[in-house]
Amino acid sequence: MTVKLGSQVIYNCKTLELPWLQNKSKVSCIPTGTYQVRKRNSPKYGDHFHVLDVPGRDYILIHHGNYYTDILGCILPGQNFSDINGDGLRDVTNSKNTMKMLLSLLPDSFTLIIT
Repeated sequence: MTVKLGSQVIYNCKTLELPWLQNKSKVSCIPTGTYQVRKRNSPKYGDHFHVLDVPGRDYILIHHGNYYTDILGCILPGQNFSDINGDGLRDVTNSKNTMKMLLSLLPDSFTLIIT
């Protein structure tokens, strides 16, 4: 994920998502496209982001989580890729701190481009 202010890159991080499986709920990443995103809060994730108006899907979130098994269609930010728990699946490291950085840099509402 690249965060830009105008044309200047101000932050880069990795993101972990599910593979493309025809946009099926809870098992697929979301389609490429341009989405509006809003900050929200929940008891489970605290402050995080909600990706709005994803065709055929709801409550696609950008939230902390390190393990591939933490994903149900959402996007997990992290510092690097690693197989943290040795299960043979790629995970992301330092997700909570990466999420804190994104929350500090990004406005309450912004545009996300998935390519």
